[in-house]
Amino acid sequence: MTDNAASSAGPLVTGSEIARLAGVTRAAVSNWRRRYDDFPAPAGGAATSPLYALAEVQAWLDKQRKGQEVSPEVELWQAMRAVYGEQTVTGLAGVAGMLAGEHEPGLPDDIATRVRRLARTEGSVDLLNGLTERFMDSARRAGSDQVTSERVVRAVRHFAPELPGNATVFDPACGIGVLLLSVAAQAGTRCCGQEADADSARFAQLRADLLGRSSVRIVAGDSLRADEWPDLKADLVVCDPPAGVTEWGREELLLDSRWELGTPSKAEGELAWLQHAYAHTEPGGQALMVMPASVAYRRAGRRIRAELVRRGIVRQVVALPAGTATSHALPVHMWCLQRPEGTGTADTNHTVRMIDLTGNSPDGSLEPRPDQVADVPLIELLDDTVDLTPGSHLRTRNRDYPAEYAALRKELEEHIRRLAALLPELAPGGGPGSLDGATTSVADLARAGLVAYDGSEPVSASEQLDTDYLQGFLRSSVNARRSTSASGTYRLDGRGSRIPRMGIDEQRRYGSAFRTLSAFEEGMRKVGELSRELTEIARDGLSTGALAPEK
Repeated sequence: MTDNAASSAGPLVTGSEIARLAGVTRAAVSNWRRRYDDFPAPAGGAATSPLYALAEVQAWLDKQRKGQEVSPEVELWQAMRAVYGEQTVTGLAGVAGMLAGEHEPGLPDDIATRVRRLARTEGSVDLLNGLTERFMDSARRAGSDQVTSERVVRAVRHFAPELPGNATVFDPACGIGVLLLSVAAQAGTRCCGQEADADSARFAQLRADLLGRSSVRIVAGDSLRADEWPDLKADLVVCDPPAGVTEWGREELLLDSRWELGTPSKAEGELAWLQHAYAHTEPGGQALMVMPASVAYRRAGRRIRAELVRRGIVRQVVALPAGTATSHALPVHMWCLQRPEGTGTADTNHTVRMIDLTGNSPDGSLEPRPDQVADVPLIELLDDTVDLTPGSHLRTRNRDYPAEYAALRKELEEHIRRLAALLPELAPGGGPGSLDGATTSVADLARAGLVAYDGSEPVSASEQLDTDYLQGFLRSSVNARRSTSASGTYRLDGRGSRIPRMGIDEQRRYGSAFRTLSAFEEGMRKVGELSRELTEIARDGLSTGALAPEK
């Protein structure tokens, strides 16, 4: 929506903000929209995230006696939304600048007046924190990269190492500073950050200043293309990088010294961020990277993953619970890296700890159960795929091979016994070609209304014709050749096929034989599947020590 459109409608609000005004849940607002014909129509936004005129909403709430008195902070927020729209972070940076004493923060007069009035009654820090929470809530719902999910922040803090008082923490894609300021909360910790969006970087720095965090320094700029901290080595690097970005500057950075593990492909921007973070990690220091789950197994990143494993850099991979990244539904992992004190290749007896929390509640405990943890030797990871997905390794280690092998073997034996009973008893016939005399085409049967097509397969449409008899003869080798095109495509419709003319009783006798043959064929396919699965379990069980030959 343009600024003019927003101004003409007055301040606009989302469904969540209406819920706050009325003191109800967002679901209640959705019910009002469906139930009441006079509920205000959207004044902007998109179909999936409509915006409503605040004045119309307040009038409707008053009429329905569902409203609450609108606080001055809410009025300020709505006024900022009306002016800045999707660029609300620009307005927040202006508010932070004004509260920090900047001479020209760049705010419209109406908003500046509201800020001055609220700052006198609420205090600068409380006012800015309240506006920040509102922005974080709206940005997360929109899936913005400027704000890291509270659940992701909680997970990073949980798995982050304990830092000394004079430690340095770095976030090269810090957005508005949520992750950086949360992880490095203790006094004396030096915080360094960089953010490509200038307004977000300005806001993060001003907010840190107002909070009294004098050791925080956040600069604007693209970390990959223009690193503003080239000589920085941090005790801890945290990063929730942009996901799925292909235009990260690969062509201009092909010979960059940061790619010590290999040059990332265009599709592997996340591995470029990972290596940038690792380049800023001092010996013995750690990096915690929030990564899409696909980075753990995509073929394009296999060589870089192999180097991470071979050098002993990746120490732990945590698959976080579904819903941790609230801005999208994709699962996320946390990669825990550590720069070795020395150089060279790690001992292959070393392990990578795999933790799979995907079945846990996103708001539950982050401490894994014993069955959610596996210490995987490096040699097991260095195969053709170098898959770092925790779940794939835990499934192997937590399998009950003896029980699975015994159950599959029993199932296979039962299928084989049933198969023998399925084969029909067949007597000698009149000899090859004895049924070629009196035949009719399926096309003629269809024209006579005796054949119908249920999907792609012909079926009987009359009591004069048996379906199993029809389909059995259509699958004969002679008719299969008639139904195969020049390109090799086979279709069962068989309009050009011919079948023998028989009475219905004789048809049913043949149809019964064909039906049992089809069941036998299907049983054999199942036996093949069971055989492959049984062989795989037996081979894996023997090679891992979970199974052993009988003495």
